[in-house]
Amino acid sequence: MSSEKTINKKHSQPELFSKVHSTPNGCVLAASDAELIGKTLKFGEIEFHVSESFYKGKETSKKELSKLLDEHTNINLIGQKVVGIALEKGLISEHSIINISGVPHVQIYKLM
Repeated sequence: MSSEKTINKKHSQPELFSKVHSTPNGCVLAASDAELIGKTLKFGEIEFHVSESFYKGKETSKKELSKLLDEHTNINLIGQKVVGIALEKGLISEHSIINISGVPHVQIYKLM
């Protein structure tokens, strides 16, 4: 009998994605819960598409996103996890969150 143990490592799915967009007026940080990428949410007559081109950049940990939130002044977040991190950090209040098909969304603009 072998004393070696086989370790089953489950390939973990990414939880969060973030992407930084450079514009002539500065940078915009976009972040989304991974499971929302590519989905279309409805808000009344409005359809909100969580597009790969805008939100899916780098797989991001909660710690990395927390740091990115400190570093950027224009931020667009969609999803329970990413919005929850901003809420925990005190960057937003419950009143600044809108729900699109039950999914929290927030835009943050820090004026300097």
